[in-house]
Amino acid sequence: MGAYILRRILLMIPTIVGIMAISFLVVQFAPGGPVEQVIAQLQGQDSGDRLSGGGDMLSQGGDEGQYRGAQGLDPDFIKKLEQQFGFDKPPLTRFLEMMGNYIRFDFGESFFRNTSVLDLIIDKLPVSMSLGFWILIVSYLISIPLGIRKAVRDGSTFDVWTSGIIVIGYAVPSFLFGILLIVLFAGGSFFDWFPLRGLVSDNFAELSWWQKILDYFWHLTLPLIAMSLSAFATTTLLTKNSFIDEIKKQYVTTARAKGLNERQVLYRHVFRNAMLIVIAGFPSAFISAFFTGSLLIENIFSLDGLGRLGYLAVINRDYPIVFGTLYIFSLMGLVVSLISDLIYTWIDPRIDFERRDV
Repeated sequence: MGAYILRRILLMIPTIVGIMAISFLVVQFAPGGPVEQVIAQLQGQDSGDRLSGGGDMLSQGGDEGQYRGAQGLDPDFIKKLEQQFGFDKPPLTRFLEMMGNYIRFDFGESFFRNTSVLDLIIDKLPVSMSLGFWILIVSYLISIPLGIRKAVRDGSTFDVWTSGIIVIGYAVPSFLFGILLIVLFAGGSFFDWFPLRGLVSDNFAELSWWQKILDYFWHLTLPLIAMSLSAFATTTLLTKNSFIDEIKKQYVTTARAKGLNERQVLYRHVFRNAMLIVIAGFPSAFISAFFTGSLLIENIFSLDGLGRLGYLAVINRDYPIVFGTLYIFSLMGLVVSLISDLIYTWIDPRIDFERRDV
């Protein structure tokens, strides 16, 4: 197992480099870079009305070395902007320097917030972790028992009706469901039962400990319901199908022939094997719940977490934040995937990753 873990860790290096290289290359052709953002602000142009041109690419027309929209500005000032944002160096040099800093977890400073990227991530992390923790708890506590129940009663009226509800829930994007919840319950057009902004009230510090708990979950209710919809559907169907496959196997028939009742067969024999595939989907569920899945939800409900931070960074072309969060998310995904494989061997010692190709 030690050799397998070492191989997986070594494979993380080219994987991370590949992810960052592709993203860095795409950014070179993305219109409206930070230099152009500053130029547009100086000339009084709206940020949504940017002229086309790569993040640090020069215009094809006009004077060489001029950015589109930079006419009338001192060329020396443009060069200072390029130096400030690091665009005075060749792309390959910038990429190598960036990766060298990221190895030391030095993500630099935000272009427009005058704060280090790491401090920003640490500041926004509690909100995203709070959402991610509760979405995992709710989805797994409901989905696994429901999936087992559906597998045991496969083909029954209960199974058919719950499957219909689950499929509809999976088909509706979480952000659309979030908007619907706002319209219905957050003062949109019907009821004004839940707050629309933030994870706590303005007077949170003045509340007693039990009022703080109630206030926290009061703010968390609608975002949690919106985010749990797709995760709830996926985990439920995955659990059901896994249990159905295991129930049909020969060892289950043998266990029944030995006189074990259905509950003993289900939880002593089937559960251990059926849960392997559910565990296999945990890394993607973890990353989705903690980070990527909350991007739109955090914006809809005005929650100041990592999802909103990344979204605003992309809009504003704040590349240190974009690449810093991408690096952290990618690294965490790879580490969690490795941990998932190790949990596999803990649950079922028959699995031996050392005898298979990575």
